[in-house]
Amino acid sequence: MQEKPITAWLITNAFLHTTKFTEINLWLIEAAKKSGIDLILKTNQEELALLDSKNPIAYKSNDINKPSFVLFWDKDIRLANYLELKGLPVFNSSRAIGICDDKSLTHLYLQRAGIPMPKTILAPMTYSNIGYTSMDFLEKIEKELFFPIVVKECFGSFGQQVYLVKNREELIEKVKEIEPKPMLFQEFIETSRGKDIRLQVVGDKVVASMYRYSENGDFRANITNGGKMKPYDPTKEQKDLAIRCCQILGLDFAGVDILFGENDEPIVCEVNSNAHFKNIFDCTGVNVADYIMDHILKKLDQIVEIQK
Repeated sequence: MQEKPITAWLITNAFLHTTKFTEINLWLIEAAKKSGIDLILKTNQEELALLDSKNPIAYKSNDINKPSFVLFWDKDIRLANYLELKGLPVFNSSRAIGICDDKSLTHLYLQRAGIPMPKTILAPMTYSNIGYTSMDFLEKIEKELFFPIVVKECFGSFGQQVYLVKNREELIEKVKEIEPKPMLFQEFIETSRGKDIRLQVVGDKVVASMYRYSENGDFRANITNGGKMKPYDPTKEQKDLAIRCCQILGLDFAGVDILFGENDEPIVCEVNSNAHFKNIFDCTGVNVADYIMDHILKKLDQIVEIQK
């Protein structure tokens, strides 16, 4: 008799409808099927976090509706946390997704571990109904970083919320444009202008890598912004650094973007908890979804062993 497939949930955002995201969902479902997993697509609108002090949140052990795990392909960390409270294994965890979604938190956690990164200054927090009534803090940023300076919104994807300012006037204009949203300021790594590498990490292994470069003058190398790509064979130092970042942040899988320093030393730019892998598949032929499913099954086996 054929074994009943493992039932799991793929949580996505109900309000994000683009081909890019739909395609990834289908790849994950297909990869799960190959691994004997019935991965059921659910949105954060279907699975609401219901908090009721009169009833326990956690599933009963014999609940037939309980999935074996949740593959959380969204940034609704409150829902991810709720599902963890219900006793479900969630990949990636709510904590890891939350840290990666906020670039300022990513840098704070990596700073603690001494990970090489561009010099970074976090903008002071302000309130939505106030904004910045004073720009005095920009003087320290100019002295510490020098122009050109990279300005990043703390929440953003695909390089869309990353800017390069060349002088004080542009800096003030950009800050006024972004406020009151949280942002950070970084030194510009000139030796990595328009080029970086994306390392796709699953578990404790780099499973795919690509070199991204811009030929249109953009300082960013993101494919979404017109960058190009080619397969890349990372050095041991680059691979070890990417894996270490994921371990620090508690990630089961991620895309780690690394810049080139003056002597080609690796400098971590960003860590993406739900990194899209269509481009890296087109570039390398590696289907990251297959690796993700294999990793999750191994983690589930480890959980069962611990509970024995």
